[in-house]
Amino acid sequence: MIVRIMGEGQVRLADRHFAELNALDDELLAEVRDGDGEGFRRTFHALLAKVRELGEPLPDDALEPSELILPAAEATLDEVRAMLNDEGLIPSPG
Repeated sequence: MIVRIMGEGQVRLADRHFAELNALDDELLAEVRDGDGEGFRRTFHALLAKVRELGEPLPDDALEPSELILPAAEATLDEVRAMLNDEGLIPSPG
């Protein structure tokens, strides 16, 4: 799957990583719903860091369509809340 982090670029992520990412995404969803700003910031940055760690960066000139778009690291709780669906930022595989 091709994932874009807004303002940073794209990475290719293997499907095998989604269980780990979904665990962080579930935690993030709960923190956003609870309005836990401190928890949100910590978990959101951990999620982005894990995407960067596990993903293979695509060249800047690559024109691959992104299957998943994540907010920029400086996004606020309200901005992320606006991007969430019932499953969080990362859809369940399948």
